Amino acid sequence: MLEQKTTMPTPDAALPGRDAPLHTDEVHFVTGRPLKGPYPDGFETAIFGMGCFWGVERVFWSLPGVWVTSVGYTGGYTPNPTYEETCTGRTGHAEVVKVVFNPKEISYAELLKVFWENHDPTQGMRQGNDIGTTYRSAIYYLNEAQKAEAEASRDPYQAALDKAGQGRITTEITEAGPYYFAEDYHQGYLAKNPAGYCGIGGTGVVCPIGIGVSA
Repeated sequence: MLEQKTTMPTPDAALPGRDAPLHTDEVHFVTGRPLKGPYPDGFETAIFGMGCFWGVERVFWSLPGVWVTSVGYTGGYTPNPTYEETCTGRTGHAEVVKVVFNPKEISYAELLKVFWENHDPTQGMRQGNDIGTTYRSAIYYLNEAQKAEAEASRDPYQAALDKAGQGRITTEITEAGPYYFAEDYHQGYLAKNPAGYCGIGGTGVVCPIGIGVSA
């Protein structure tokens, strides 16, 4: 069972899913802004996987310049998967957070710095005690500029990890595919459940990118 959860399925072996999207919140529980748009002109979107998406979403919705966040599933094969299905490891999806942000207030590079510093990107198919492909570290880029920035940020952070005696980065950096919104009870989970579980934690190593941080 553990091997199944930590090994990516093939498309043929993935669960079939469903045609209809899951029921989800329409507006963000904290900000009251629309989860699915429309988003303001000129705003951009980023997608990150950092382990359990409950705590990850809270990290990002708290940032100045972030307009709205949502949690969902991407990176796999099963259309419109449920949470229970992703937890089996048989959808191929990762738990992710979609971040809609104003690039005039916060840059993609600054979001990448938050990404690297707020989880452990060296753990492969797990994050802390959360084990399985759904908890893998991942950056899903939306355009070539994001791809270039994500890849460029990886090397200096690896150098910082090396200096601190940490492991090798296992983060998946790949083009974003279909994004499936998670069920309504997952959206804004830690605002709805202040005492809820948050399994994310960083390495304690500063990422040498972003404003005011030297390499």
